[in-house]
Amino acid sequence: MVNLIPRLVVAAPASGHGKTTVSTGLMAALHSRGLAVAPFKVGPDYIDPGYHTLAAGRPGRNLDPVLCGEELIPPLFAHGAHGCDVAVIEGVMGLFDGQLGSRGFASTAHVAGLLKAPLLLVVDVRHTSRSAAALVAGMDRFDPNISVAGVVLNQVGSTRHENEVREAIAELDIPVVGALPRKLAIEAPSRHLGLVPAAERHDAGIHAMGETVAQHLDLDAIMSLASGAEPLAGTPWDPSAVVSPPSPKRPRVAVAGGRAFTFRYPETDELLVAAGCDPVVFDPLADAALPENVSGLWLGGGFPEVHATELDANTSLLTDIRQRVGAGLPTVAECAGLLYLCQQVDGHQMVGALPLTAFMGERLTMGYRSATSEADTLIGRIGETITGHEFHRTVLAESASRSTVAGDQETNDGGVVRAARGEADDAAVDATAAWVLNGRPDGFATATLHASYLHVHWAGHPQLAQRFADAVHCHD
Repeated sequence: MVNLIPRLVVAAPASGHGKTTVSTGLMAALHSRGLAVAPFKVGPDYIDPGYHTLAAGRPGRNLDPVLCGEELIPPLFAHGAHGCDVAVIEGVMGLFDGQLGSRGFASTAHVAGLLKAPLLLVVDVRHTSRSAAALVAGMDRFDPNISVAGVVLNQVGSTRHENEVREAIAELDIPVVGALPRKLAIEAPSRHLGLVPAAERHDAGIHAMGETVAQHLDLDAIMSLASGAEPLAGTPWDPSAVVSPPSPKRPRVAVAGGRAFTFRYPETDELLVAAGCDPVVFDPLADAALPENVSGLWLGGGFPEVHATELDANTSLLTDIRQRVGAGLPTVAECAGLLYLCQQVDGHQMVGALPLTAFMGERLTMGYRSATSEADTLIGRIGETITGHEFHRTVLAESASRSTVAGDQETNDGGVVRAARGEADDAAVDATAAWVLNGRPDGFATATLHASYLHVHWAGHPQLAQRFADAVHCHD
């Protein structure tokens, strides 16, 4: 199969140049034109895709060669872009910044090359003028496998300033397809882990981003760039090709949603459905109990620490989950889900299914992790190694000693209790670490429970989805 969908990657020389603003605004502007827009994000980030979902009216998806393998990037793209008129892919960090120590593996440039997609470079010019052209030239020529197809100027101070930069870039024969003025009140607000998730905002701001981009960028020129993408060969990813229903039943899986649990990859639900399960979303902030007749529980990423007071107040749901998990309900909990199953988070009562207490730490724990299972558990198999991503500021009360490697890069923070077992009334017993991350234990796992800080893209490791589904079918 050959994919001819118009597509482009929105990149920048570094973080902070305006990739998310331009990408989200472009998705919204094209969607407002009546186009079916496929939104994507390079890397593991789960917040930007939330904005993309609102802007495009379709699920924002991630393209990460570390989590899924580079061979899966074109199929995942083709799957997510099926039936669309155009795809907009927001890059990550600077254009050539990828996994540390890998010479740019999983960078924006790497993914653009895998997708044969033109690059739209966003450049913040507030502290420069003609020198911006030298920056664009360097970006264009650094890697012979990619080239800059167009430029968007951001933070332009005046018409005179814009003209000076445009004239300099024109000498490179690279078109400037738009310029955004300074002091536009369309940037998304941020907090301790980045942008505030879209699900937590009453967001007329997405519409404003689209209107602003439509006003200041040449959408026809951008669509022309996207239409210049080379044909992309390959077969779309198909979840039913990698998992299958273990029984004819359709057991229900309760999936945490709402403002406190805003993240899961769309492919997670698609794999569960392909494996014969029916995901049912519930809101831990509002629902008094788990949905009826569920045979599994999936707790994904989010910000329970931000909503701890409300979560604490929903005592009936806390009790229901504690009792169900303690009774063997197959449960997977990632990062925020791990915190939610603890005894407390920053002094607020949580589910209490794990004999752990969490609190906000001083440093960010972030980075890709190689994870090995040290036992056969709900989704792990002894000696099996997978790849995931860790991203949090919380620390578990019984965690190993911490040693910072770099302030906002990778740290060895995190760890989980091995010694504290069965201290809560309904806590799991006979537990082991969910994973061993680069030599240190993380999480808490049994035959029916997997709770870890690690985010795993199940499309890259579909056997995990299959094992969870198998347990859910057996529990039904």
